Amino acid sequence: MPRDTTQVLLRGLSLQRERGERVDIDDLRILNSVAKHGSMNRAAAALHMVQSSVTARIRQLEDELGVSLFVRHSRGVRLSEAGERLLSYSGRIDALFQEAVAAVKEDGVPKGTLRIGSTEPTVSFRLPSVLAAYAKRYPAVSLTVTTGNSSELIRQVVDQSLDGAFVAGPVANPLLTEEPMFREELALVTQASTRSIDDLRSAQEVKAIVLAEGCSYGELINNVLSGYGIKHQVLPLASFDAIRSFVQSGIGITVLPKEILAASWKDAAVAVHELPAAMAQVETVFIRRADSSNRSALEAFLLLSRASSNLDG
Repeated sequence: MPRDTTQVLLRGLSLQRERGERVDIDDLRILNSVAKHGSMNRAAAALHMVQSSVTARIRQLEDELGVSLFVRHSRGVRLSEAGERLLSYSGRIDALFQEAVAAVKEDGVPKGTLRIGSTEPTVSFRLPSVLAAYAKRYPAVSLTVTTGNSSELIRQVVDQSLDGAFVAGPVANPLLTEEPMFREELALVTQASTRSIDDLRSAQEVKAIVLAEGCSYGELINNVLSGYGIKHQVLPLASFDAIRSFVQSGIGITVLPKEILAASWKDAAVAVHELPAAMAQVETVFIRRADSSNRSALEAFLLLSRASSNLDG
């Protein structure tokens, strides 16, 4: 965001408070906390306020907007439909405000907060050295890393809950820019007694194991098995250790990058099967909002990530 734009935004918020208007950043912060905790009392404790003040601010906000933002019940409160709509905007407004503050303070030295997202395979096997080097080199940056599947992470970058994320590409979202970062060669992994992929056809139904619901490899393994005419059911699990145990015992099969297999599955009693070249290559890209400012903290992180990339050039 250009510096003059951020100054206008900050000045506008200040004038808003001076004029006594009720809807401001603090109102949205209180709204978020009440929605998160489902209780005025718990929200007040989290915000270090008294409950009466939180309740009064919410009622003032409802009066100002002319709608009920919460439905009250015996156990606390929940968002109304109007509250849900406002909450979706409040997250983006808060993110824009925080970006404006960071841009105003930008002096080329990485500092402040940096929120990065990543799929589990990437954060476990590609990013440890990057994260360690970044934390050591830029101690003034408060870095947080969120894991999830690609669709979740894309949504969080779009709504500005994250500054950027490593996801399975291509993404092709007009709100985002994407930069290829890593390329993985995948293989199908089965229990050791399975001699070839064709052997799976005799099974009544194969369990295709993926890392959590919506795993980026889920669609790929579905396409592979469907291409071979193999009946299957997707089984999401929470960890690589669980996947390894299930595959070794013959409960199911999975798809993983060869480098992961070489690094952490080399002693596993499994069989590794080559995939057709058109299916074996998967690219991990780094995405961020196309309209985001070039903050020093993020640019420094990308420099270290590019240095660890396994892409040519």
